[in-house]
Amino acid sequence: MGREFIELFEEWSETYDAAVGGHDKEYAEVFRHYESILDSVASKAEGHVLEFGPGTGNLTAKLLERGLQVTGIEPSPSMRRIAARKLAGRTDFLDGDFLEFDAPDTVDTVVSTYAFHHLTDEEKEKAVEKYGKLLRTDGKIVFADTMYQSRHDRLRSIEEAKTAGFHNLAEDLGREFYTTIPFLQGVFEQNQFTVEFTRCNRFVWIVEAVKK
Repeated sequence: MGREFIELFEEWSETYDAAVGGHDKEYAEVFRHYESILDSVASKAEGHVLEFGPGTGNLTAKLLERGLQVTGIEPSPSMRRIAARKLAGRTDFLDGDFLEFDAPDTVDTVVSTYAFHHLTDEEKEKAVEKYGKLLRTDGKIVFADTMYQSRHDRLRSIEEAKTAGFHNLAEDLGREFYTTIPFLQGVFEQNQFTVEFTRCNRFVWIVEAVKK
């Protein structure tokens, strides 16, 4: 459920904002257009937003700027502390993960950026089913994350990273649970969502799913 990566999150918390700023050459393409990706996700959100994996609170801040109510679910204590400090008590960051969390009474939109890949495909199915039960008709799930059009594309991406000497990136792409668009489309449709995918850079796509 992503909690196996908490040690990584704890180590990464103090340098995360620098990483998403494109200062690490290995991950520059992963985080290309980072701010506009977050803006796009925030622009699609409505009402009471349940955010998974807010990290240091970058998307949270954009959601709050739009006047939305946000409940953040973050498993990393260090990330929660940084987010709470940056946003000065403007919202709550609760301990939890994609599958184990205390849900608010009303949820209109579920969002996440750069985090859904911490779930296996089986866990992704369980998560989407769970969120579908929380959302009313026309409620939304909006995720931005690395995903691929096919398994072949993923393997090719790993080999390209190795060829470029980006060994940390190659290890991450091989270790974490990056999925395919056809798989996700099937999961959303099975749970009565209409879904669209929009490409943002070589790695990241935005998924917008609306509950029927």
